[in-house]
Amino acid sequence: MTENFYKWHSPSIDREFEMLVFGHAGYPLLLFPTSMGRYYESKDMGLIESIRWFIEQGRIKVYCPDSFDTSSWYNKHITPAERAYNHVRYDRLLTDEIYPRIVEETGYSRIATAGCSFGGFHAASFSFRHPEIVSYLFSLSGTFDIKSRVDGHYDDNVYFSNPADFMPGNQHQDLWRMGIILGVADNDVTRSQNEQLSGMLAQKNITHWLDIRPASTHDWATWKTMLPGYLALIR
Repeated sequence: MTENFYKWHSPSIDREFEMLVFGHAGYPLLLFPTSMGRYYESKDMGLIESIRWFIEQGRIKVYCPDSFDTSSWYNKHITPAERAYNHVRYDRLLTDEIYPRIVEETGYSRIATAGCSFGGFHAASFSFRHPEIVSYLFSLSGTFDIKSRVDGHYDDNVYFSNPADFMPGNQHQDLWRMGIILGVADNDVTRSQNEQLSGMLAQKNITHWLDIRPASTHDWATWKTMLPGYLALIR
């Protein structure tokens, strides 16, 4: 399995940024780490191993960016407005620096996104903000409402980063051609948020699959069984 490490100075966040890429060819998957997780988390926790076959067969190429959570939503040493603004800077890094690399390396203009737990938030927020470049969203026990991280503060950066808020009014036509899976365990702290987002999508007649896994919990063991099955649906 091909593995490449990238490090560069990001003008979007004005600091060094790191990323691991797995695979030599295939459909691009942007795979986010969990809250404050590093770019190597999915490898260390066995998630990459669980999808090894797809990578080795050239079915997918996986991009694992570092997180920016310690400078955004999880940074209690800066104001809530700064937290939200820093997330927007991270979104700019994804769209202006990583996405062009993906297009150049794979030849695909639309990508898949995925993430576990808070990584599911990142996958959903990015996908719903940029549906013109995302064809598949695989959220695994994701969260979709960021307001608990901003201490009552509210501005446009919070609104447009928060699927729970901006999705009801989001009428981008490409939402209706995105493959969306909301995977969640039956005994999961994020189950209610997944059910709420599913209801929101249903009201908009956006086709999706709310996959509630029986006898499972909010943990890597569950996610390692989910992701291979979801990737098999990519066409």
